[in-house]
Amino acid sequence: MIKILKYGEVPNSEIFARAEDVRDVSGTVSEIIENVKLNGDAALFEYCEKFDGAKLSSLAVTEQEIDEAFAAVPERFIDILKRAAENIRKFHEKQVRTSFIINDTDGVVIGQKVIPVDRAGLYVPGGTAAYPSTVLMDAIPAVIAGCREVFITTPPGRDGKINPVILAAAKIAGVSRIFKVGGAQAIAALAYGTESIPKVDKIVGPGNAFVAEAKRQVFGRVSIDMIAGPSEILIVADGMSNPRHVAADMLSQAEHDRMASAVLVTDSDELAKAVSDELERQIPELPRCEIARASVDDNGKIIVAQSLDAAIEIANELAPEHLELCVDNPFDWLDKIRHAGSIFMGRNCPEALGDYFAGPNHTLPTSGTAKFSSPLSVDDFVKKSQYTYYTKDALSRVAEDIAYFAEKEGLSAHARSAVIRFEDDKQ
Repeated sequence: MIKILKYGEVPNSEIFARAEDVRDVSGTVSEIIENVKLNGDAALFEYCEKFDGAKLSSLAVTEQEIDEAFAAVPERFIDILKRAAENIRKFHEKQVRTSFIINDTDGVVIGQKVIPVDRAGLYVPGGTAAYPSTVLMDAIPAVIAGCREVFITTPPGRDGKINPVILAAAKIAGVSRIFKVGGAQAIAALAYGTESIPKVDKIVGPGNAFVAEAKRQVFGRVSIDMIAGPSEILIVADGMSNPRHVAADMLSQAEHDRMASAVLVTDSDELAKAVSDELERQIPELPRCEIARASVDDNGKIIVAQSLDAAIEIANELAPEHLELCVDNPFDWLDKIRHAGSIFMGRNCPEALGDYFAGPNHTLPTSGTAKFSSPLSVDDFVKKSQYTYYTKDALSRVAEDIAYFAEKEGLSAHARSAVIRFEDDKQ
């Protein structure tokens, strides 16, 4: 049964504790990465047979496989994928940055260029579930950013095939190529390249502890989006909230995995008790009830605060991945929320709406990192170069100042480079 904690009556260490995956998989991941670096495709085929039970002759998904998958997916789901993709495009197109130039001083031009990375690699988890939503959320911003190539790696089934809904979503999103490989070995392949899989510049996407550790280890060789922790939802709800709805929204995250956390913060003792009772009613009804049960019992909590203001301060300290604000006038409270990955406003905005359809991205900072990081966006797939142009006359006006500044830092060669261009003029 979920814990009910009274804020101010229990230690803050209990209030702000969060689930952590304490497994140390760094050694195993390091070995996998080294094997892929040394042996390329041969290592990937070996791991695919070992971990996925599939004996492959090729890592690349063919156009025929994609077309067959697209035809196999129900027409209604294709329509939903297309409408979700349109919503995601509409939202992310607003994130596109433009280059700028400043030339308001005679003889001086400075500016910034916004340039997409050439190749983006997207990791799409497999295993117990298929996630076409992740394909849309990760690929569409990369395509909008203007990446020349957008690759997907995802583990195959034992039959050596990729789930058709993954391939259908990839086609709708505009993915360039898809490869049948998962786990830490996929991250290694994207970071270092193999005979079949080109090296990329940026790796994004969620995964298990092995994938997260692999991203950590290859960071610096390539860019990554974030190190994702367990899924989490925090709901701030007042006493007028429907406990059935609140419990259902909490379980939408609890069913992800045993390490997921579902937290309710409320100013109502009555709602806290009603939601606890409702969780007990709803958990047995879920197909993934064992996972949800473990998540709720081990990592879930209901925190009773003195007021909604206090509840939001607790939410800010926890900085959750998903934050639901279940009140009548959510926009009155929006400015008080400083730290959250994605905010769901009002009583009719379940987190699942954001997972699949609304348009804002669902690849979000977890484990409190929303205090300093952001959801995946077009910005993740671009970089910036700056440039400077001075005429000789413009440089002459500031050369002595530059030299003086450089001498103060003890860098005489810097100083000389600024004034040497004018030595002949003085003779």
